Amino acid sequence: MKFSVTIPTYKARYLGEAIESIASQTYADWELIIVDDCSPEDIRGIAEPFLADSRIHYYRNEQNYGAKRLVENWNHCLNFCKGELVICMGDDDRLLPCCLEELCKLADKYPDLNVYHSQTEIIDEDGLVSEQLEQRPEYEDALAMIRRKWRGQKQFVGDFCYRREHLLSCGGFYSLPFAWGSDDITAFRAALDKGIANTQKNCFQYRENRHSISSTHNDKEKIEAVCRQQGWYRETFNSIRRQGGYPEADIKTAEDTMNAFIKRLTSYHILRDMQQSGLKGFVHWCMSAKRGSLSVLTLTKLYFKTLFEK
Repeated sequence: MKFSVTIPTYKARYLGEAIESIASQTYADWELIIVDDCSPEDIRGIAEPFLADSRIHYYRNEQNYGAKRLVENWNHCLNFCKGELVICMGDDDRLLPCCLEELCKLADKYPDLNVYHSQTEIIDEDGLVSEQLEQRPEYEDALAMIRRKWRGQKQFVGDFCYRREHLLSCGGFYSLPFAWGSDDITAFRAALDKGIANTQKNCFQYRENRHSISSTHNDKEKIEAVCRQQGWYRETFNSIRRQGGYPEADIKTAEDTMNAFIKRLTSYHILRDMQQSGLKGFVHWCMSAKRGSLSVLTLTKLYFKTLFEK
C-alpha cells in the first residue's frame, strides 16, 4: 500500500466532499481511514455510500477526544494505517485529483526524505478558491521551510505527507493543545535531517470556515501551546548547534524569525482574550507577562486598543 489518507472527523458538513476528493484520485494505490470522534452528527451515514470501495474504512471512537486533544485522535488514526506514506487531512478539506500522483512522483525522485509537501489553495465555505499560496522550491531544508511559515506563509496538517515509519518512530504527530503548532513542529522535525520536497502543482485545498478549530476562542489555552512551541524550538536549535548540521548564521536567523512570530501570535491571542474578558483579562496577562513573552507596557497598549475598538 502506497498511501494511507486519514480523516479524523467530527463535523459532517463537508465530509462528503473530503471523501469524494480521495475517491477521485488519478493514482489508485491508496486507502482511506475515516475515524469518527464519537460525533453526535451522522458521520456513518455520510461515509456509508463510499464503503462499497474496499479501500475506504470507517471507525468510530468509543469516547470523544475533543478539540483540545485533537492530536491524540490524529495519532489514533495511525493505528489503522498500512500505507508507506500518510496524509492526515481535515474533514472539510479536499485533495485535488492529481494529489497522490504528484506526491508519488516526488517520493520517487527524493526517496530518502521523511516528508513531502503539496502546493495549496485556500477555498471558502462554498468551495471556491479564494487564495493561491506562493509556490515553494522543489527542495528546501528544514530551516528554510519553517522560516517561510514564521514569516507568514500558510501551511496546514493536510498539505504534508509523511513516511509512516518516521511518524511511528517519533511517537506520531507532535501533541499540543488544540493542535496549535503541532503540524509545524511535526513537519520541521521530519525535515530536520534530510529536508523537504514540495510539489510544483496545486494538489491540496484547505477550507477556511467559521466552524474550524482555528476560528474558536480558546485563547488562554492556545497561548499555553504557543509557549510550549517556543520552548521546543529553543531546545531543538541548541541541539542543532551541538550537532553542527547548519551554519550558525542560518540558525540565528531562524531563532530571530521564530521569536518575532511567537510575539505576534501571543499578542494576537492576548488581544482576543482581553476583548472577551476586559480588565480581568488585562490583570491576568500582567501577572503572566514573563511567561507570555510580552512586557506589561505592551500588554497595556493592547488593553487600550481593546477599549478604542469597542
